[in-house]
Amino acid sequence: MSLPRARKALGQHFLTDQHILARIAAALDPAPADVVIEVGSGTGTLTRVLAAAAGKVVAIEKDERLAEQCRMQNAESRISNVEIVLADALKLDWRSAILHSAFPIQHCKIAGNIPYNITTPLLERVVALHPERIVFLVQAEVADRIAAAPGSKIYGGLSVGIQTLCRAEKLFTVRAGSFTPPPRVHSAVIRLWPRPAPAVSDAEIAPFRTFVTACFSRRRKQLRNVVRAVLGAAPEVIDAGLAALGIAPEARPETLAPEAFVRMWRWVLASGGPIVK
Repeated sequence: MSLPRARKALGQHFLTDQHILARIAAALDPAPADVVIEVGSGTGTLTRVLAAAAGKVVAIEKDERLAEQCRMQNAESRISNVEIVLADALKLDWRSAILHSAFPIQHCKIAGNIPYNITTPLLERVVALHPERIVFLVQAEVADRIAAAPGSKIYGGLSVGIQTLCRAEKLFTVRAGSFTPPPRVHSAVIRLWPRPAPAVSDAEIAPFRTFVTACFSRRRKQLRNVVRAVLGAAPEVIDAGLAALGIAPEARPETLAPEAFVRMWRWVLASGGPIVK
């Protein structure tokens, strides 16, 4: 069965390289007890690889043409443990529509070849589900930023936001020829391991992100000046507070580890900082 025409507006690039599909599935490591959620199933090339090992695959697809072709090919392959959900992954109520639970699902894993223009908001949604593991094919530049270490040029708000909640790995790059049609950018596979006890709760994620973004908007300034702009306290108060946290007042945001950002944010809030919502 031939591939349908890719829709540029939806960022569609179909992954057809069987070797890469197998490597993505191996990175996710689905087991018979697992519910695997696949984001952007397309025609189901990855879906069927995942279904061979998982207990159940829930495949989310926004494009009705692709969802129907996925159903047809699953039927032809006699695959019965796949549920196709025709929906926009950014708008779907995942817990009620897919997980049927208000609580974390112990053996839920998430994978997908996702449109690169929705990577960040989609990551925010899936991390909030607290799955056991996440494996996504994303733009290589974004993968580098997610996994970047403090002190590197590409370390920033996205790095801190994800690494506060997950352990992040860039696994391998994927050449453009593995897709139909080939994308104009390099691609890479990332794997995220959500932390069982993250330092920031679900309710705190948004205000913490706002604080981190404010810090990195002044990434070349010393932390004493960054915090002063947010808190408005006297310089000696800020220097003493940062020192008590084990953070050098003259350090710059790009050198600070995620856990240090959390400590600094909580101190700013406790000191009456304005970023509380």
